[in-house]
Amino acid sequence: MDIRNLIDLVESKDPKLEQAKLPYARDGLSPVLSMAAVNYHYGKLYKGYVDRYNKGEGDPDFNEAGAFLHKIYFSQLQAPRNQNRPVGTSAALINRRWTDFDRFKDQVKDEAMKLQGSGWVYMSRSGEIKTIKNHAIKHDIALLIDWWEHAWALDYAAKKDLYLNNLWRCINWEYVNRRIYGGIK
Repeated sequence: MDIRNLIDLVESKDPKLEQAKLPYARDGLSPVLSMAAVNYHYGKLYKGYVDRYNKGEGDPDFNEAGAFLHKIYFSQLQAPRNQNRPVGTSAALINRRWTDFDRFKDQVKDEAMKLQGSGWVYMSRSGEIKTIKNHAIKHDIALLIDWWEHAWALDYAAKKDLYLNNLWRCINWEYVNRRIYGGIK
């Protein structure tokens, strides 16, 4: 095959998005996130971004970014643990940049509560706390918190700070560690 045929083959491929499989059962995040909330958030909203992108419906950049962010969000979660704290690289990064995990959580909460409307809060691979208004693909995400109303309203009504406090119990810190090193795209 010559280079022209190879280029034509690559350019003719229609890149499709795939919804990431959950690494837990749909009721596996309870009581932090109910099965109803996961069914709605993962089964309808996240799936909708993937489906609309693949069908060419709506804004492709918005749908692609929505799918990208939800893939990270759902993949980093695990069954709740009462004493769930960062380990390894994530612990070292948080302690170096924020002194301790409690101070880090307070800063994440402060940044999240500043977001007006919908968005995301994340820890970058360098340990910075950043926000994303609406949807955008960011390649420096290590840890990601969905701050859109659909992430917390079904289970927490208007108590989004309680959602955040409880969500820490579900973070898979080994997954975050792999993202810090760039081992997961």
